Amino acid sequence: MALFPLFSLFENDFVIQVVPVDTEDSMDEVAQKCAYHTVGRRQVAQPDKVMRVKRHSNGELFPRDMKVQDASLLPTETIDVVYE
Repeated sequence: MALFPLFSLFENDFVIQVVPVDTEDSMDEVAQKCAYHTVGRRQVAQPDKVMRVKRHSNGELFPRDMKVQDASLLPTETIDVVYE
């Protein structure tokens, strides 16, 4: 259990945010933590869709139950949160 900073870019948003997550968080939990800083603040919400996390550099879509510690992410690496 450790604090882990990630840069988050939401689909249809123009702001990259630094979001503190935990190494034990699942990708669904990461998406929710990123949504807290974006959804409802700018026009990016799609409530009927599932949020997914992917690696910004190569588009790799992470399994929803994968833990941050198992994703080989680096501190301050950029992730994208997309709707599926």
